[in-house]
Amino acid sequence: MADEPVYETALGASSRDKITLLGQDLARDVMGEVGFGELAFWLATQRRPSKGETRVFEAVLAALADHGFTPTAIVTRLTYLSAPDSVQGALAAGLLGGGSRFLGVTEDCGRFLHDVLTQAETRPTDEAGWDALALETVESMRAQRKFVPGLGHHVHKDGDPRTARLFEIAAEEGLRGPHLELFAAIGRVHPQVLGKTLPLNGAGVCGAALADLGLPLELLRGFALLARTAGLIGQLAEELRHPVANDIFLSVDLNNRSVAPDPEV
Repeated sequence: MADEPVYETALGASSRDKITLLGQDLARDVMGEVGFGELAFWLATQRRPSKGETRVFEAVLAALADHGFTPTAIVTRLTYLSAPDSVQGALAAGLLGGGSRFLGVTEDCGRFLHDVLTQAETRPTDEAGWDALALETVESMRAQRKFVPGLGHHVHKDGDPRTARLFEIAAEEGLRGPHLELFAAIGRVHPQVLGKTLPLNGAGVCGAALADLGLPLELLRGFALLARTAGLIGQLAEELRHPVANDIFLSVDLNNRSVAPDPEV
């Protein structure tokens, strides 16, 4: 008889009388002792974060949790209206809407900044050096007719309040690393290239902060979705108390207008 395969994991495992998680006794060492944000970081990196890292990470989660009646929130409420027996379906519907316009910017910005830093011949050591690298970066994106991820916001045109606060928290914890430095420099120099001043948005600064924490770039959107899950649960809780989904549905259903077909040529 062939040996049974062995599947190794450093995450959760169970025996008849014990559950371990990350090498810890779940009931004794984790429950009531480790906050959820700290645990999420620990699960992703398999190393326990410092207090400063936990503070920055949880600030990112708070920044991305809920932004009001965004498409992700609306589709969650509408899906729950259609299938109130499927909370998981409503949450999944909202999370599936996390892409290039909502939530995905966190990953896009983190990856973009990391790519620039990886390709740079030397790492700047002062503000003038960061500004020079940022100017070269923005000019290159302009020449390619591409947008700089994390630059601009459709509402907070005079400055995203989350951005300055996250820079502040990272600095307080000694965690303002190269990704945040480059992002800040882009904020300073881009008017020279674009001829106008755009805000550094909160989703972008979150990506920079997560990258500086050393979290896997491939998972940056996952952390944004983790944060938004809490927000979508809040949306469903409010929908139970003060429903609006049916009004949204009826506002479209009762105000549609039939028109002739418009086939593509």
